[in-house]
Amino acid sequence: MRKYLLSAAILPALLGSATADTYQATNWMAPAHILNEYPYQQFAKDVAAASDGAIEFEVYSSGALVPAPTTMQGIGDSVAQLGIVYPPYNPSELPLNNAVNDQAFTARDSTAAAFAYTELGLTNARVQAEWNGNGGLFLGGYATPFYTLICMSDIVSPKDVSGKKVRVAGTAQTAWIQSLGGVPVSVPIGDVYSGMERGSIDCTMSDATNLDKGNKFWEIAKTVNTLPQGVVLGATYVVGTDFWAGLEPAERRVLLDNMAVGLARSQAAYNVGVAAALEGSKERGLKVSEPTQEMTDTLAAFQSKVAAELPAKSMAERKIEDPTEVLKQFVALEDRWIDLLKDVNKDDPEALAAVLKTNLYDGIDETTFGTN
Repeated sequence: MRKYLLSAAILPALLGSATADTYQATNWMAPAHILNEYPYQQFAKDVAAASDGAIEFEVYSSGALVPAPTTMQGIGDSVAQLGIVYPPYNPSELPLNNAVNDQAFTARDSTAAAFAYTELGLTNARVQAEWNGNGGLFLGGYATPFYTLICMSDIVSPKDVSGKKVRVAGTAQTAWIQSLGGVPVSVPIGDVYSGMERGSIDCTMSDATNLDKGNKFWEIAKTVNTLPQGVVLGATYVVGTDFWAGLEPAERRVLLDNMAVGLARSQAAYNVGVAAALEGSKERGLKVSEPTQEMTDTLAAFQSKVAAELPAKSMAERKIEDPTEVLKQFVALEDRWIDLLKDVNKDDPEALAAVLKTNLYDGIDETTFGTN
């Protein structure tokens, strides 16, 4: 408590006397995307205000500074000081993080998964070392809402997927669709709308917010099956190690506190967005179906298989040391956050931020974290 009181007392003096610096933040999503609007656009404004203008970020959106696949390299090369990184775009640089992303196919709660991935990245030495080896410091992550099946025809039972061309976004999703007799298709999400319109894609595995936000799949799709087929994880905040080391501890505290808020706002917006998208889809005439017991049981059996085979599969295909303990830690952390959030309104960003700060970010020592 004394440390935080002292920090609060000296913060105005430290920041008030500092020369304002403008740093580059890169986000490859559109400004209105949930993962840009809240953790970047609003975050930049909040940081500037909290630091009395001493720290300012110029946010480059839609890949204007560096595109998604080279964001990690851009941060390591100091082209940007802050960026959002999706590990599957960097499979060779971030193989352990990609193994954790495969594990997320078995996630049970998207908000808990986001905070579990964040805590894993802030506390696990192996995960930290992987980011550091690429010139970055991981400071927080996201989880999409559960992936659903958004299709041009009705999907009721597992056999309905057979022969369908389904856009996927990961190795576990690919294996899942193959197990149902479907044909996985790997294309950028920006090409899915036209693909479904032309008939080259029958379905897309996607979180429901893509129905009405950005991609607007509800303009072309006919059905949605809400079977919760895991989540996708990514790093919302990766900073350059040199940039972080050059900050004063009080400046790091400003960033950490506002990063906790940015992550909470993103996950709350996702939660609210899913409900709105599904309701709006029904109003537009799309058939929104709950999964049948057969679909649920088939998925559960496949997820158990994924979890059992993942360590060996990751070692063979991703060429990493046994990730068993890291994967177990992620699962345990998801359990921890499910418990911490059980009485919290997950649509309330302030409530989520309070839990995240109290149980994780307040315990980070800004004087030493990430500086060794």
